[in-house]
Amino acid sequence: MSLPFRTLLLSIGLLGIIGAGIFMFVPTLPIPPQASEQADTSQTANVISAEAPAVPPSVEVTREEPTAEPAPPPVVQPIDPTPAPPAPPGLASQDVAVVARIADPYPFPPLPFQTINERARAALVNILCMSGNEALRPISGSGIIIDPHGVILTNAHVAQYVLLSQSSEVDLSCVIRSGAPARPMWSAEVLYIPLVWVEEHAVDITSSNPTGTGEHDYALLRITGPYDVRVPDVSKASYPSIPFDVREAISFPGDLMLITAYPAEFVGSAATQFDLHPVSSTAPVSELLTFHSRTIDLISFKGAAEAQSGSSGGPVVNAWGYATGIITTTSDGLTTAERELRAITTSYIDRDLMLQTGTGLAATLSGDLQATADNFKAKHAPTLTKLLIDQILKRLL
Repeated sequence: MSLPFRTLLLSIGLLGIIGAGIFMFVPTLPIPPQASEQADTSQTANVISAEAPAVPPSVEVTREEPTAEPAPPPVVQPIDPTPAPPAPPGLASQDVAVVARIADPYPFPPLPFQTINERARAALVNILCMSGNEALRPISGSGIIIDPHGVILTNAHVAQYVLLSQSSEVDLSCVIRSGAPARPMWSAEVLYIPLVWVEEHAVDITSSNPTGTGEHDYALLRITGPYDVRVPDVSKASYPSIPFDVREAISFPGDLMLITAYPAEFVGSAATQFDLHPVSSTAPVSELLTFHSRTIDLISFKGAAEAQSGSSGGPVVNAWGYATGIITTTSDGLTTAERELRAITTSYIDRDLMLQTGTGLAATLSGDLQATADNFKAKHAPTLTKLLIDQILKRLL
């Protein structure tokens, strides 16, 4: 065999190996070990039916293969928000203080995103709320379990529906779902939702175009047991969860992050909101944003596949498997490739929780969770629920 011919065969073989390697790489994501606007943009908790957009080639998306499930329940009417303008004044990156990057932030090297995805997916939840009230349409949002005792971090604009479902005056039920496709797993109650957020946004409860900056837009839910009371709760203090990091110098422009959620806007039809699958992608941080001071309150991403309704509350996870933010708003755009996704940082959530309650995130989770939930239910839930119900009644009158 001549040398040129042998060289040609080797080149063809090498290209075949590279091609096979490309098609074999599929990033999937589940849970890590537990550790401890303003011009507005649209919230991303709502369900929309539309044509699926093309996913930008720079975003790697994983979707688990569906498993056999019972037939979905009847179709419900989805919320159909209109995205707001994408450039909120007041959220200015130039006002963010330049902080030094923390060298070697963890005592172990970065993890493969395949591993991070597996851990995040296991702790990811879908929050589905349905109502028989014509003034209160169904919503679907996302959340992440951040404590093995069953504490879920999500958005206030998602958790307000869980709050309403706890009232006997409202025909509304919520279920915490997990898996691919999402299936009913648990019931939950509100552990905390910022009073200031509900007071400012109660008027939007019946709006088909809810908007916000993301300020104060976080909440904590507590899993109370299995959704089907006939099924024993075997999880108890061992719910799948991922750790979070509340340090500020932990996310910088260009850092590659994992984003995962249960998006529901481009799933094809309203019926498929009962057949949701988690979607994961990796994308670099685009910009650091602040609300009022020079602190890092939000991080943004361009062209992320999760920039759509239903993703609210989904986690942003760094290369070491720690949640550093949750999805809260998205800018206008016909496809996810045209949109900018924003996530409020866990450092902001920790600071604001301390400001509102006197207790930070870690201290809240280490306390008596049942007592915290009972205290919120007795002291604040009645007032906040009334604010929301009053707005619902206005729509009916």
